[in-house]
Amino acid sequence: MQLGEVAHSRSGDKGNISQISVIAYKAVDFELIERAVTPERVKRHLGLPAAVVIERYVVPGLNALNFVLSGALGGGVTRSIRLDAHGKTLAMQLLDLELTTSIADETA
Repeated sequence: MQLGEVAHSRSGDKGNISQISVIAYKAVDFELIERAVTPERVKRHLGLPAAVVIERYVVPGLNALNFVLSGALGGGVTRSIRLDAHGKTLAMQLLDLELTTSIADETA
């Protein structure tokens, strides 16, 4: 199952920082999302450079996670030569992350 089957996402940017929120469609799925979607898995899945620092914030009242990706935009909107200098596609890419129901698989 992919993350996009149990959650939706929003993204934003400020300077060289991208922000991605992952919000569970149903509260019952939030525990799996919280366990499976770690900063390490996000970085690996999005293919971000090692220099990018990802902080994760849990928003339990909304059944959501918020990720702050510092250094993810290639210098920022006015300096980046990337096609997606705002990082808007990062949220959609993240929804392709594979989830399983096995805890052992989630930490791999």
